[in-house]
Amino acid sequence: MKKFYSLMTALLMSLTMLAQGWPENYGGVMLQGFFWDSYNDTQWTKLEKQADDLAKAFDLVWIPQSANCGGTSMGYDDLYWFTNYNSSFGTGDELKSMIATFKAKGIKTIADIVINHRKNVSNWVDFPAETYKGVTYQLKSTDICADDDGGQAKTEAAKLGLSVSSNNDTGEGWDGMRDLDHKSTNVQTNVKAYLKMLLSDFGYAGFRYDMVKGYSGEFTKLYNEDAQPEFSVGECWDSSNTIKNWIDATSKTSAAFDFQFKYTVRNAVDNGDWRFLGYQNDGSYPMVSSSFNDGSYRRYAVTFVENHDTEVRPDGTSKGPLKKDTLAANAYLLAMPGTPCVFLKHWKAYKQEIANMIAVRKAVGITNVSKPTNMATSKDYYAVQVAGSGDKKLLCVVGTKADSYTPPSDTWKKVISGYHYVYYVSGIEPSAITLPEFPKSDFQAYDITVHVNTYQVGWTGGVNFWTWGGDGSHAPTNPAWPGDKVTQTKQVSGKTWYYKTFTINEEDDAISFVFSTGSGSPQTVDVTNVTTDKFFEVSTQKDGENYKVNDVTDSYTSGIRHIATDGVVADSPLRVYNATGRLVLTVPAGTAVGTALAPMPHGLYIVGGRKYVK
Repeated sequence: MKKFYSLMTALLMSLTMLAQGWPENYGGVMLQGFFWDSYNDTQWTKLEKQADDLAKAFDLVWIPQSANCGGTSMGYDDLYWFTNYNSSFGTGDELKSMIATFKAKGIKTIADIVINHRKNVSNWVDFPAETYKGVTYQLKSTDICADDDGGQAKTEAAKLGLSVSSNNDTGEGWDGMRDLDHKSTNVQTNVKAYLKMLLSDFGYAGFRYDMVKGYSGEFTKLYNEDAQPEFSVGECWDSSNTIKNWIDATSKTSAAFDFQFKYTVRNAVDNGDWRFLGYQNDGSYPMVSSSFNDGSYRRYAVTFVENHDTEVRPDGTSKGPLKKDTLAANAYLLAMPGTPCVFLKHWKAYKQEIANMIAVRKAVGITNVSKPTNMATSKDYYAVQVAGSGDKKLLCVVGTKADSYTPPSDTWKKVISGYHYVYYVSGIEPSAITLPEFPKSDFQAYDITVHVNTYQVGWTGGVNFWTWGGDGSHAPTNPAWPGDKVTQTKQVSGKTWYYKTFTINEEDDAISFVFSTGSGSPQTVDVTNVTTDKFFEVSTQKDGENYKVNDVTDSYTSGIRHIATDGVVADSPLRVYNATGRLVLTVPAGTAVGTALAPMPHGLYIVGGRKYVK
């Protein structure tokens, strides 16, 4: 009997440890693998191809809610939970492949969990029925909070002869979709099965809970204790005291994003006054992650300097974006305790330097519970020392005059530096730190022209191009819907085409479109991830309220040479790029272009600035 109780005690202790939100002394770094409208960059297949590079820096990658939402979506209007994983970022099989590849490279994947609210199928109160492993899961109208949308959901349910829950929301309300009543046994059953499915079937390692202020923290505790994720972090977008209270409400089964860290860094940058960072760390702000007065919450702080909600979105809206000194902000982030979360746009722009910072952090042995110490603070720079493992330390100096600061002793050795930041180390020689290397890209930027024909629908006088995606440089000149009005036309094969030229700037770049007329209505469906010259015809057929678009490029390749019939001989060596801008071969001087390209796969090629099709 004694042995039985010992085993039970050990089991309970093991389960408790697993449910402790975030590992203690964790030295990993997370990447937010998306930004707003990152439909091109966050394709599962594209992220999977970057696994080797990502593994040189990151231990975790947080990706968007990955199920189908009934249309193009970043995932926050969740519709399906169990059965349909063909999302705006790829198929369910592609998702599983990416997660498995990440895992093989030592990267764990964090799922975005949207359970505060849920989208309906066809009216205010209906939800999809989904059968998973022989069990049908479906939320009912009675799983909707009584006060959802100020009582309007209750009114709409009554029109259908239905009712909603008798329980009011346990958190803040949101009128975008139906707020779920987490007191409901049916809601709890659905959520528990959903979370376990993500861990077991897809291979996720943990969860990022969206909008956790929308329901009581006790339910995050309930779900985490049941699913046992390795990692859990909540988006409690509020003051540090509110964040700490939420962490406590989960019984510390979840970490939380440190919003005050982000805004303190933003304030230092915007005001050109780096003393803000010193105020943060001397206890003037009750920080979750780095306050000297309360270090017990550092373990549960996921720090960041930008995310998809705070950045400037394609429509021009923003909530406190970082406008400059991105490198210095990341240098500070990656030197401090907590678990840093790097924004994908920052990684894309400064891959080598951010990877170097992470390499130094890990070599020194900084974790989520490391202790920081103020070293110097002034308007022009801020210096902070962070203790690593053993005798190793990192001294981070950031600011417009970061390079003017002299460390207090010769034990500090400079290891890396850049625009407005310097890293020094003590207790480890800089030569002992291996900085990662990345293969240089042979990509060369190229132009594409997108043509639109509207004769079927009778639109005249121009077409509006609403554009987004790719490297973030493709927002319309007119930032307000419906974007840029294009009136320039050309005649191709007897038809009139509106057209505009764009530049593909990097290998993963692409452009997405919505075409419209008048003030933006009527409009077409989304046309996504365009990387080559295109001819589009707006069809009279519709998908819902929006017109479909036919890609008729193969019939209108005017101006593009055909390799099989081309007799051009290279006067000098010509570099050949494929449709994604990657160098694939060089045509030697004196060689016919068609002959050199004959062994290549079918597709579009750029040779000496001219386009060839095979």
